[in-house]
Amino acid sequence: MKDIWVISDHHWSQESILSFKDDNGNLVRPQFSNVHEMDEYMIEKWNSVVKMGDKVYHLGDFYSGDLSKFMDLRKKLNGKINLIIGNHDDIDFMVKSKAFNKVQFWRKLPEFGLLLSHLPQRKETLYHYHTQSYLKNIHGHIHQNDSYEDYQINVCVEKVNYTPVNIEELRTV
Repeated sequence: MKDIWVISDHHWSQESILSFKDDNGNLVRPQFSNVHEMDEYMIEKWNSVVKMGDKVYHLGDFYSGDLSKFMDLRKKLNGKINLIIGNHDDIDFMVKSKAFNKVQFWRKLPEFGLLLSHLPQRKETLYHYHTQSYLKNIHGHIHQNDSYEDYQINVCVEKVNYTPVNIEELRTV
């Protein structure tokens, strides 16, 4: 059986992510000395759980850089990726690359009780009329920080040890 995975905010090949600091002035990714080391580590963590036929929902801020390097990187990643656009993603670039099954702004998965987005969503956006209930919001964007509300779950790489999370784990949280 194919698995479904969720993760966010890799910022593959983005040099500036290595100088991002949290509110206390600490580096967000202090363990990496350069972007190549970061990318290779994240590829290893990705492929440690994602198999070739699996589906991955990447919740944005996937990549910044040139197209040829992007395609080389994408070829190293297992799985079929659906991209939820993040604030650092170039939509035209991502669509034209044809590296993703789908490129979307958000995705409702009522069968799992989830709404996937890059930015954390407010409660009123999570109401699902067909089920007459609220979906959980699986999101990225806020890196190592905790989600703001109990109906939100942050799956940024810094929060999930750079390893995609199986969707089955998210529906039970």
